[in-house]
Amino acid sequence: MIVLGRIADPFSIQGWVKVHAFGDDPVSWRTMPQWWLCADPDAPESAWQPYRLRGCKAHGRGIVAAFVGVADRTAAEKLVGLYIAAPREALPATGLDEYYWADLVGLAVQNTAGVALGSVSGLLSTGAHDVLQVQDGDTERLIPFVGAYVLDVNLAEKRIRVDWEADW
Repeated sequence: MIVLGRIADPFSIQGWVKVHAFGDDPVSWRTMPQWWLCADPDAPESAWQPYRLRGCKAHGRGIVAAFVGVADRTAAEKLVGLYIAAPREALPATGLDEYYWADLVGLAVQNTAGVALGSVSGLLSTGAHDVLQVQDGDTERLIPFVGAYVLDVNLAEKRIRVDWEADW
């Protein structure tokens, strides 16, 4: 399962919820007829419960969603804190130079001099831009996931090339 976000709060009295998305373009998720919810983001696929999507729309800088069978605020409150995921094959296709966070985790990171900096252990959403968490033993580097630093993502070779000094 690819974890996409988390239900943050109830929204309205008609069972809608606010969604905290982990990445860009969560409105594209409305093309998926169902989402899978679970309290544990690392749970096996069998633990995720499918919820049919009743509606999904942009709201401010985020999205709100509604599910079949979640008809009021009380029912929506029970979903707060649950993670949202989908199997890889159910996700909308990515565009050129677009990636799901799960595609990046585990990739080797090296700088322009060919020095290995570690591998991607996760990503952070800071509001301004996403940040790669690169782990090399006990050393963690936080590298902004922007064109000024990330020069090339090669999924076939399982590597990311960055403009970053090893001792930063």
